[in-house]
This record gives sequence, C-alpha cells and structure tokens, in this order.
Amino acid sequence: MTDTSAEIAELVRQKLMARSAEERFLMGVRMFDAAREMALASLPAGLSPEELKRQLFQRLYGQPLPI
Repeated sequence: MTDTSAEIAELVRQKLMARSAEERFLMGVRMFDAAREMALASLPAGLSPEELKRQLFQRLYGQPLPI
C-alpha cells in the first residue's frame, strides 16, 4: 500500500538515479548507519558486547545470529 502517486514515485526515482553510483551507495550507507543507531538506542542498557551484538543482529535481520 502506498499513498504516493505513480507520477511522484517516478519523479523521485528519476532524481535518485540521476545521482552517481557513489552518491547512491553513500546514501545507503548513511541510511543503514541511522537504522543501526536507532536499533542500538532501543536495546536495554548494560548488555555485554556479545549480547549487544546478538540482539542488534536479531533487531536488524529478524532472526538469531548464526553460530
């Protein structure tokens, strides 16, 4: 479900694709970093580094960290 018209969605896509591959890649990296920071902020304080890694993986990927 989307509330964006097809015309506007295409305009946004064209503007995004007008950027260089490097710019698009860096946008993705920044978005992932922001998502990671939000996920970290939502986890309980005081977790061990190993437990933090496990819970962050679960939050981001929706499944337990493979062993």
